[in-house]
Amino acid sequence: MSVQVFARGHGRQAVAMGDGRPKILVVDDTPANLIAMRHLLSRTGAEIIEARSGNDALAACIDHEFALILLDVQMPDMDGFEVAALLAEEQKTHDTPVIFVTAAYADDMDRLRGYRIGAVDYIAKPVNDTILLSKVQVFLELQRGRRDMQQLLRVLNERNRELENEIAERQRAEALVRHRAAHDALTGLPNRHLFMDRLAEALSATGTPGRCALLYIDLDGFKPVNDDHGHHVGDLLLQAIAARLKNLVREGDTVARLGGDEFAVILGDSAELPAEALAVAARLGEALREEYALSPGDGARLRIRVGASIGISLSPDHAGGSDPRESMIRAADKAMYLAKHGGKGATMVASSEA
Repeated sequence: MSVQVFARGHGRQAVAMGDGRPKILVVDDTPANLIAMRHLLSRTGAEIIEARSGNDALAACIDHEFALILLDVQMPDMDGFEVAALLAEEQKTHDTPVIFVTAAYADDMDRLRGYRIGAVDYIAKPVNDTILLSKVQVFLELQRGRRDMQQLLRVLNERNRELENEIAERQRAEALVRHRAAHDALTGLPNRHLFMDRLAEALSATGTPGRCALLYIDLDGFKPVNDDHGHHVGDLLLQAIAARLKNLVREGDTVARLGGDEFAVILGDSAELPAEALAVAARLGEALREEYALSPGDGARLRIRVGASIGISLSPDHAGGSDPRESMIRAADKAMYLAKHGGKGATMVASSEA
């Protein structure tokens, strides 16, 4: 009896391990051949699964994943070449290595047919058992290598996901630290440090210095709120005031808390300055004087009113000196002080001599 062997190219197929051993499918319609092959292949340590027809082989490939298929070519109903062609069309099995086994003489047509469905090698029978085992061992070693590589890739992918999560968490933590360093903890508004940066940007936006306005806001009647109701209520009031201020300015303008009950608003470049600054200050002052409904806890509801005095400085009028920012702040602060002493809820624009 003569036997030829075609080896179809192997791919990167993952093998279901079951008890940890790779699986070999042996397909032959002759029971004696199955017994002989099982006896020979038992030396490899692989799990041997048998099929007696092409249909049985296809069914076995649905239930298992194989490191190697030994496929008899001469079978009734469906020969080995037909089975291999069907396996090559399925995503699950198209990379499974196949060894074609036949008792017929291998002519050139058989060889070409084997190559067309993926054969990369063949040997003619009679074949020494050692040679066949050596070829099988090559495929098993390749499968083990693929399995180890896939396991390593899974570990690496998992570690990459962990690293990505760690990096994202660190970035969130760093962003939170940066935000806290630049924002008031109570109101969430920019603090004095960020306010100074924003003022510098506004002053240099359209020249040296650029056109902008600074509104310096000091609350009227805030101290009695703290004295009469405690600092918790005072904090709630400051938060409510901050929310009102944010809702009343343009998106590109800056509302900051400078400390205590002092706030500031930076209005960007506008051709309508100083009229626009006066209009915004009037709108803010009116809104801040409206009643605040606060809930300090335990079901209590407090209704509180405060006022605000607002001083306005303009650039370039009040942005002289070595530090235009400090000049603007001093001018607005002086105007606010005059407004406060001129009457509750007043607004005043700094004089050009400020």
